[in-house]
Amino acid sequence: MLVSSHTPKGYDPTKHKWLMAIDVDRCIGCGLCVEACKTENAVPVGPNYFRTWIERYVITRPEPGSGEMRGETLVDSPNGGMHGFPPSLVPKEQILKSFYVPKLCNLCEHSPCSQVCPVGATFDTPDGAVLVDPKYCIGCGFCIQACPYGCRFMNPVTKTAEKCSLCYHRITRGLKPACVEVCPTEARVFGDLKNPVANDPIHRFIEKNKAAQSLKPHLGTAPRVLYAELDKEVR
Repeated sequence: MLVSSHTPKGYDPTKHKWLMAIDVDRCIGCGLCVEACKTENAVPVGPNYFRTWIERYVITRPEPGSGEMRGETLVDSPNGGMHGFPPSLVPKEQILKSFYVPKLCNLCEHSPCSQVCPVGATFDTPDGAVLVDPKYCIGCGFCIQACPYGCRFMNPVTKTAEKCSLCYHRITRGLKPACVEVCPTEARVFGDLKNPVANDPIHRFIEKNKAAQSLKPHLGTAPRVLYAELDKEVR
């Protein structure tokens, strides 16, 4: 569903607090979220341009006698996982654990990208989003270098920085982000903390996953995207 990118008249960002959460155990690596994001947001075709993508982690069994609990950790993301994943090259009997991790902008409260932007094109919103205004972006790329999560890219057509916007044009109209809407397993959960609804998925997620984590919390960026069942090997 494509809608206008303009925020609807009357939308008050101070009355909302958006949150995205990921249940890693539920992700099956189908790639529908990646494809939906590309279509919804007109993300350029090509293997280097993604607002969201999926990584596959394969942790091998340790070498006998090594004394280690785990072996190597191998990570791949062919074409961002948009078309799913081929069978792992690691033989099944050598795999200790394998799982998928959806990635996207972490919507940091202390976002390095907005701090380094020399023209204020990247900015934080009161409702928990971090956005890029392409009308002001000068394409310097400082924000891309500053992001510790590798979540940004330079659009080869507009020559401006791009990243996940939580489908801001959709959520401000009461719709879910495209990636959440198409997820067949509800691995992606989204909601408004200030306006809970009956049987609210995001509140159920928080209640169920009190130990949910964010990525790289030691960096002090205060990422707001939460992950449940996150393995320590995820970077």
